Amino acid sequence: MRALRLHGDRDLRLEAIDAPPPPGEGEVQLRLRAVSLNHIDVWGWRGMAFAQRTLPLAVGAEAAGEVVAVGAGVTGWKPGDRAVPYGARTCGHCAACREGRDNFCENVAGVAGFHIDGFAREQANVPARLLVRVPDGVSFEEAACATVTFGTVQHMLFDNAQLKPGETILIQAAGSGIGSVAIRVAKALGCTVIATAGDDEKCARAQALGADHVVNYTEKNFSTVARRVTGKRGVDVVFEHVGATTWAGSLLSLRTGGRLVTCGSTSGVSAETNLMMIFQRQLRIFGSFGCAIRNVSDALEKMSQGILPVLDTVVPLDRFAEGLERLESRRVFGKIVVTL
Repeated sequence: MRALRLHGDRDLRLEAIDAPPPPGEGEVQLRLRAVSLNHIDVWGWRGMAFAQRTLPLAVGAEAAGEVVAVGAGVTGWKPGDRAVPYGARTCGHCAACREGRDNFCENVAGVAGFHIDGFAREQANVPARLLVRVPDGVSFEEAACATVTFGTVQHMLFDNAQLKPGETILIQAAGSGIGSVAIRVAKALGCTVIATAGDDEKCARAQALGADHVVNYTEKNFSTVARRVTGKRGVDVVFEHVGATTWAGSLLSLRTGGRLVTCGSTSGVSAETNLMMIFQRQLRIFGSFGCAIRNVSDALEKMSQGILPVLDTVVPLDRFAEGLERLESRRVFGKIVVTL
């Protein structure tokens, strides 16, 4: 079968490898149909020092496919069923896993495509407990955005920031996969959305998605716009994932008692923080990493209701590297999906 494997920094090779054995007890064998690209794929491609892994490994952390075989003891799945595999290989038995907080697993073996073999291969055996069913009406390409992208948004906005109808939210980097999903989710909830982007074209596309106000952050101070839009009060929630370049402005954009939720630091991992502002204005900051399996299920349910991820580009497996280069250069609005 074909697999896209990383052999070294920026060394991706599409090659033939042995098909997996029949699924073992508790496992399901998937025929992967679509893989969605994320910044974690770019980091792995570049070669990140903190990643402990053995090369070569199959890349791809977020995917969708169909069941082709089930192992002993598996119930509820049959050949032909469509599913998305959870991207982290959790233990399933620690306190966090038992409580449904999968992204807090105490014994996680790694993230697919980054630490362990990922889903950019035609077939893979996956523990049945890590699969989520794809509803009718949701395509493989859309479903491939459910775990790392849509699930992350669900976890950020509802488990952490606890976004409520009618609130005002500032969404950073609206052209990203999670930023574009966050706009659609927040608008479906009845929120007022202020979205930022790095050029006028992306701002126009964010507005077309439903953003009430857009800010080209290369030309205007987004915190000033956030204050103006809210009558100097500040926004209720900031959806942050850019990092150093937007951090100070994101905090300034919040109202007293406002909530900032962050899941990324693509512009840098270190930023100065005015601690006096944090405690005087009683701001709340939430770190958010990944999502729980129930977030993935909720994401797919929302997709079935018409709240879909934004697809920028769909390319075949042999053009995977082109997708990574497009993502790395930030010439993207929404998601890049690879079909197998």
